[in-house]
Amino acid sequence: MKLILPVELAAKVEPVLPSDIEFVRVDSDGNFDGDPSDAKVYFNGFKLKNTTLHKVLAAAPKIRWQHTPSSGVNHILTPTFLKHNILLTNGSGVHAIPIAEFVLNFMLYHAKNVRKLQNFQSDHNWVKWSELQELYNKNLLIIGAGNIGQEIAVRAKAFSMNVFGSRLHPDPLPNFDLIVGADQWRSLLPEVDYVVIATPLTPETKGLIDAKALRLMRKSAYLINIARGAIVDENALLTALREEWIAGAGLDTVATEPLPPESPLWSLPNVFITPHCSALTPQLYDRIVALFIDNLTRYRNDKPLRNIVDKNAGY
Repeated sequence: MKLILPVELAAKVEPVLPSDIEFVRVDSDGNFDGDPSDAKVYFNGFKLKNTTLHKVLAAAPKIRWQHTPSSGVNHILTPTFLKHNILLTNGSGVHAIPIAEFVLNFMLYHAKNVRKLQNFQSDHNWVKWSELQELYNKNLLIIGAGNIGQEIAVRAKAFSMNVFGSRLHPDPLPNFDLIVGADQWRSLLPEVDYVVIATPLTPETKGLIDAKALRLMRKSAYLINIARGAIVDENALLTALREEWIAGAGLDTVATEPLPPESPLWSLPNVFITPHCSALTPQLYDRIVALFIDNLTRYRNDKPLRNIVDKNAGY
C-alpha cells in the first residue's frame, strides 16, 4: 500500500509506519517527491489549499481514504472532492486540550485586564488598581458542545463557572449546567458573561454570530472565537466592538487569514487577536500522528475508522 504524506508531518509519521508501507511526500503546493498515481491513502497537511487538494486528486486517482489533521473540513468538501468516492476522516478531538486551555487564557486575559496591567509595567507605574474581575460564578455559553466544547467545560468548572452549551442533540453532558438545542442558544445570550464559539463551519453556521446575536449580549460580555472566522459576521462584530455593544473579543480566527495589516481589528483596544495558533503545542503533533496510525491499522484490517466525516452534514 502507498500513502501520500504532507511534508510538514512526514518526519513524525515515517518512523512509525509499518515497514511494508510505501509513501510519497507532497508539499503545500501539491508538488510530489515521487509517483503518487497508485496511492490509496492521502494524509493532507495543515491549511490545505483547494488548488493543492485538486492537484493531488488528479495525480492520484486511486485514493480511497483521506485523513485531515484539522477538525473543520469545510475547505475539503469542494465540488471536485465530492465527485470522488473517498472516505474522509478528520482530527476531531486531538486539538481539544490546547484549545480549551487557550480559551481560559482569553477569559483570564479579559477578567484580569492583563493589557492594562502590562501598560502599567511598560510605564514603570506601580498602581494599586482594583478594576479586576473573577471567573467565579460567571455564566459561560459554549456554542458547540463537541470535543473542544467539553474540554472547555471541564476547565471552566474548575473555576466554578456556570456552563451552558448548545449542540444538535441536547442531551445532558458532564460539566454542563444546561444543554440546549442548536437553535435555542440565542435565548441564553442576555444571561451570559462569556460566549465561546466552538462549532464547525457549515452552511448553517456561516454568519451565525450576527448583529442580532451581538445586540442580545450584555455590554459586559466577552466573545471568544476558536472555531472559524466565517461563523462571525465580521462587519457586525466591528460595529459591536467600536460602539461597545459588548466588552470585547478574543479572536484566534478571523474571516480572512492572515488578517490583513490594514484590518481595523488590529488596533481596537478591546480585542485580543492571536494568529490561529490556539492548538499548536508539541503534544498536538503526537496526537495527530497517533490518530492517523490507529486509523491506518484499522483501514488495513477492514475495521471501522475513527472520526468519519458526514459529508452531507459537513463535520
